[in-house]
Amino acid sequence: MRSRLLRIVSLLLCSTAFSCAASRTPGVQQPGSPGTSVPSAASTPQRDPSAAPAPRVRLVATGGTISNRAGGRLTAEELVKSIPTLPRYATPEFEQFANVASSELTLAQWLALARRINDLFRTDSTLAGVVVTSGTDTLEELAYFLNLTVRDPRPVVVVGSMRNPSTLGYEGAANLLEGFRVAAAPESRERGVMVVLNDEINAAREVTKTDALRLQTFQSRGYGILGVVDPDRVVYYRRPERRHTETSEFDIASVSEMPRVDVIVTYQGASGDLINAAVDAGAKGLVIATAGAGATSGTQSDGIRYATSKGLPVVITTRTGGGRIAGSGGRSTTIAGEDLAPIKARILLMVALTKTHDAAELRRIFSEY
Repeated sequence: MRSRLLRIVSLLLCSTAFSCAASRTPGVQQPGSPGTSVPSAASTPQRDPSAAPAPRVRLVATGGTISNRAGGRLTAEELVKSIPTLPRYATPEFEQFANVASSELTLAQWLALARRINDLFRTDSTLAGVVVTSGTDTLEELAYFLNLTVRDPRPVVVVGSMRNPSTLGYEGAANLLEGFRVAAAPESRERGVMVVLNDEINAAREVTKTDALRLQTFQSRGYGILGVVDPDRVVYYRRPERRHTETSEFDIASVSEMPRVDVIVTYQGASGDLINAAVDAGAKGLVIATAGAGATSGTQSDGIRYATSKGLPVVITTRTGGGRIAGSGGRSTTIAGEDLAPIKARILLMVALTKTHDAAELRRIFSEY
């Protein structure tokens, strides 16, 4: 921890000595507009002229705590400038997609972001990877959505920070550097969307925010990390097994609106009226975060019957934070959410409903993703 704090402080002290120019339209950079950083030779560590050019990696910034400086949010360009050692590992490019808290991003913006990343990969075969900055509150949700909708083997790395740029101990620049390193590493291909913070690489499907304040908040619990970002290199230990990115069947190119899916939590004496209300309010699917391995309470079972009688898919998950909901072989009117957290099951159901409403197909999708 001490060495990591010293490295963060060093990055902060050095950031003012680093300069970076962008090739872009004059004036204020608009959301989604491209930019390419050109480091100053006087302030940037020099690469061996005989070495191959560093891989090109593009930052698509959406905002979040990592940018939330007192007096005004850091731009994508300023974030890149804050990393003086970046050109050792990657040739950075950047664009400002948005600059808001993660919870302020809309589902329409999620769709636009996924399309933007797909467009970047489709039109640029030499781009090594993409880094996305996000607020940490809903970072795991955005990462899993991109895991399902970006259809390319090249890495997409989502990063953020727990402390803002005006706070002593801000770790955003260190996390962003590690995100660039992961995106630039050839070994990162075909591993799906990854979340990189605190020197650790986690799979988008499995990672969750486990603490409101601590730096080590993002964990994959029983699954373990995919790898680590160490001073000498990026090291991997495993690969995700479920379908993702290039093997995904979901094409959101023509999707204009995500279907509404609500999450209902089980608690002692829970009323089924909330389920009925969600159905009547226009929900297209429901996720129930049950107690234990599928137990509901109160009159929730009545609410579930009401929802299924109206043709809504109802996915059963667990609120425990771990474990799997086993399938029933099609004997139940509900759908087993497998080991997905309730908020991840909601995202998969939303995306799946853009393709099918067939119960058997939805069960297959939940068993494969």
